[in-house]
Amino acid sequence: MGKLKTPLFIVLAILIIDQALKIWVKTNMMLGDEFSVFGNWFYIHFVENNGMAFGMELGGDFGKIFLSIFRIVAVVGIVWYLIKLARKDAPTGLIVSVSMVLAGALGNIIDSAFYGMIFNHSYSQIASLFPDGGGYAPFLHGRVVDMFYFPLFSGVYPDWLPFLGGQEFIFFRPVFNIADSSITMGILSILIFQKHFFKEEL
Repeated sequence: MGKLKTPLFIVLAILIIDQALKIWVKTNMMLGDEFSVFGNWFYIHFVENNGMAFGMELGGDFGKIFLSIFRIVAVVGIVWYLIKLARKDAPTGLIVSVSMVLAGALGNIIDSAFYGMIFNHSYSQIASLFPDGGGYAPFLHGRVVDMFYFPLFSGVYPDWLPFLGGQEFIFFRPVFNIADSSITMGILSILIFQKHFFKEEL
């Protein structure tokens, strides 16, 4: 158990922060509400999505259930791998990175699995936690809460660019959450430091 203290602490810390922020947004903002954190380049902007990280979606009820089941299976696999790494005394950086991926996956699974059951909807109203009339969706049909929006700069694609020429763009357009960030940073860390993390196997 001692070897698992670090990953357990990381997963719990990220989950608590992720869920606390999501619950605050859900119970204090309506869909589409936003406020500036820093100037015109960092906003808390409340959106919900049915799908993957950064607002990407997999269509329909079948897609929603498939994605939820896939996430659960993936989490089981990550937990198994993380326990294996801890027992093998793998590099701390690798354990931290995998723990971040696990925490992010769990954070979004909680939304998908339970938010539809414990919240009412956020369309033109601020949602309530455990409303009298029940939630807005059954088990595994909840929507993921996103809030971080960084429109760092905007512009227009040059006219000579096929398909996109003359259209306006904003960078960075996707709205995301702490769980998404945790998954992304964990995967990037593994990719960047893979030679160090896996040097015994190379």
